[in-house]
Amino acid sequence: MAIGRFSLLNRGSAHPQEPPPAAAAGPAIAEPVVKAPEVTLPDSDPAVLRQRLLDAKLRIHGRIIDEINLATIEKIPLKELRPQIHALVAQHVATERLVLNANEFEQFVDDVLNEMTGLGPIEPLLKDDTVNDILINTHKQIYVERRGVLELSDARFKDEGHLLRIINKIVSTVGRRVDESQPMCDARLLDGSRVNVAIKPVAVDGPLVSIRKFSKRPYSMEKLVENNALSREMAAVLAAAVKGRVTVLVSGGTGSGKTTMLNALSSYISPKERLITIEDAAELQLQQPHVGRMETRPPNIEGKGEIRQRELVKNALRMRPDRIVVGECRGEEAFDMLQAMNTGHEGSMTTIHANTTRDALGRLETMIGMAGFPMTIQSLRTQIASAIRMVVQLQRMSDGKRKVVTVSEVTGIEGDVIQMQEIFRFNRLGTTEDGTVQGNFQATGVRPKFLADLASRGITIPSAYFDPSKAQ
Repeated sequence: MAIGRFSLLNRGSAHPQEPPPAAAAGPAIAEPVVKAPEVTLPDSDPAVLRQRLLDAKLRIHGRIIDEINLATIEKIPLKELRPQIHALVAQHVATERLVLNANEFEQFVDDVLNEMTGLGPIEPLLKDDTVNDILINTHKQIYVERRGVLELSDARFKDEGHLLRIINKIVSTVGRRVDESQPMCDARLLDGSRVNVAIKPVAVDGPLVSIRKFSKRPYSMEKLVENNALSREMAAVLAAAVKGRVTVLVSGGTGSGKTTMLNALSSYISPKERLITIEDAAELQLQQPHVGRMETRPPNIEGKGEIRQRELVKNALRMRPDRIVVGECRGEEAFDMLQAMNTGHEGSMTTIHANTTRDALGRLETMIGMAGFPMTIQSLRTQIASAIRMVVQLQRMSDGKRKVVTVSEVTGIEGDVIQMQEIFRFNRLGTTEDGTVQGNFQATGVRPKFLADLASRGITIPSAYFDPSKAQ
């Protein structure tokens, strides 16, 4: 079978005959309804019918894979590939004696195409803009998050082998691997979506996959204000701080929106500055023209060749960066990051997992200790207090919405205690019957000390922004 200059079928395949000229020249088969002998399905239970269709789809997919020339798949535009797959599926569906209407048949073709060129059952979820997270709990269960709420999806994998094939397709694309000797893996899709995989033996019941989808349109600070994630005054102060090269630590729990906030903050960095980003799996979407992106590398099958974030931070310092942005501090690289912030790379940013701003500094302290350098508690905390100027705390509320709950300034150290002052907070006032969290954003009345530094750079912030009587 061929359309234009591409030949889809392998030589000597089971169905080498050319279709009638009219079918080859047209956009596809004129009538997509497959007319097969009437067959009475053995069970009217929707679950049984879905399973039968899934079994048939995978059988047909396997046969088509045997027949086609896989080397040409990536070269064929989708508009040319679909009619060819359409015809092959029609042929095999008739052989399987499946009775499908037009819509069911077109969906069937889409499913086979997804198996061949995409990620099978989860491909439609990846294309669904309302889905933020895809959580696969073995081959039997797929949950998705929409608007902060988890819901069970109808999508399923046939069996564990089917899911493992899709997992290997994901990780191999970015040069990673997952097997019994290395059963956990951080990877990403080609569009930047973040993927975490765990398989047996650490995943007791079967493979676990978490996909944090890459937003095609990064959230701007204006969009976050519209979504009531923070007040307009808070956004203005954060924007001014980034422009004025105030070092920012973004803190929060899992799924609280740390990366989203980091992307939004980065939009205020001058396009004249050189940025270096360091991540385990590249997902930051910086909008500046001068960005160098680096990504860690896991060890190979012999346990060699690993490149950790710490090595990347050290290397970044030799690349003449104006600012360094670390996607997430989680270990000994925190020491090198602080050294960078204290040696001419003001305005650098990173995220950290913590429940409060005070906990964030405590975790940072622990991570620096992992570097193994002999330091007293006071000298360690002095390093933190001189490097970090602002901590932004985010939280995912019980209704699924993300909010900035605290913006605090690190003001210095007294004795061995790091001093902080809260500038803005979110006051939670209650919860409605439908579960929506009620509250407002409020300034504490404290004017941050870094305002003097901003003023020296020509950046001014109205005093009214810090008026505690104006809750938003």
